[in-house]
Amino acid sequence: MFNPRQGGFLAEINVTPFVDVMLVLLIIFMVTAPLMVQGLEVDLPETKTVASLPKGKDHMVMTIKKDGTFFLDEYAVTLKELPGHLERLVKAENKSLYLRADKEVPYGTVVRVMGEIKTAGIDRIGMVAEPEEAEKKKE
Repeated sequence: MFNPRQGGFLAEINVTPFVDVMLVLLIIFMVTAPLMVQGLEVDLPETKTVASLPKGKDHMVMTIKKDGTFFLDEYAVTLKELPGHLERLVKAENKSLYLRADKEVPYGTVVRVMGEIKTAGIDRIGMVAEPEEAEKKKE
């Protein structure tokens, strides 16, 4: 930028627009970040050996909440609809399936859901649990 008073170019950079844009992006990130990690609230049973869920899109999670509602990832499904959704979304896409059930859910409900999963043609199911308290304290 040419400065006629000094007889040369202005060598300073105005950072105010850059700071304004960065603050707007920071606010957008702060507002949207909590929405991305929102999940279903389930009180999982505890066990000694627990492996974490794999990262990525090559798996789906079947969740049974304490009140008896069923979710495939974040989408609510009924027990009647479950085999069709599983065949279309898990088996046809060749994805892994993991079952998360609240520890207050009756065993019969979990077995019934596992039967529907077997009906859909899925033979391998991963179970999701929490580490026991003793394991949590060691970490």
